[in-house]
Amino acid sequence: MQCKGKLIDLSRPKIMGIMNLTPDSFYDGGKNTEIKEILQKTEHMLFHGMDILDIGGQTTRPGANRISADEELSRIMPVLTEILHNFPEIIVSIDTFWSQVARETIAAGAAMINDISAGSIDEKMFDTIADLQVPYILMHMQGEPKSMQNNPEYEDVVLEVNQFFSEKIGQLKQRNINDIILDPGYGFGKTLEQNFTLLKNQKLLGFGEFPILTGISRKSMICKALNTNPINALNGTTALHMLALQNGASILRVHDVKEVAECIKLFEMYKKV
Repeated sequence: MQCKGKLIDLSRPKIMGIMNLTPDSFYDGGKNTEIKEILQKTEHMLFHGMDILDIGGQTTRPGANRISADEELSRIMPVLTEILHNFPEIIVSIDTFWSQVARETIAAGAAMINDISAGSIDEKMFDTIADLQVPYILMHMQGEPKSMQNNPEYEDVVLEVNQFFSEKIGQLKQRNINDIILDPGYGFGKTLEQNFTLLKNQKLLGFGEFPILTGISRKSMICKALNTNPINALNGTTALHMLALQNGASILRVHDVKEVAECIKLFEMYKKV
């Protein structure tokens, strides 16, 4: 994968650290408001092995309302500027479904785009990625954040997610976009059982041809299964991260970098013997 002129080797799993700049995210909403604390958190994640920082200015938890591209940019741009000034070699991903946000943040020094809508919210997104020629994370979601958990239904969730990916990949390939990463979208329009079915069959997604990003950190599939809350879901998250690695994850999108770095190290040792 090409990022800012560098080749990122995905043969060893990579860690994507989460930096939510929103007041109402499900786990860390409202925590990342002061630039000094944001820089300290970024430094901490880099020290413990983060490979990519994913910055988001829009809440996409179930039931979330959409904000405009301008409001999203007002949250992201000052932070992005400071982070790149203090850590010029850092690889930054921008979590957005707006093409305007993608274009302006890449121009400011971000390296990749993480789109939960797979181009379905902003019809200009695919053409924008083609112009920018940056890695693109394509996520599956049934519906939109505001309504996606209202009784999601599939006849065969693995087959239907793969059909979705196949269609979207075809559209991207037509535009000569090649650095494509697939995200199954755990918790985005799926029941608990559907989430675990996807995780168990994750290696089948994308027909083994594309890297998989797994985003399950402290999510409801853990909290519901263990009857707990996001604050107390670290142990469950680590358990599912190991399963995600066994089932082909190339990137883990996480809140807790140190713990997932240890998980990857143990997984790599396990694979060697």
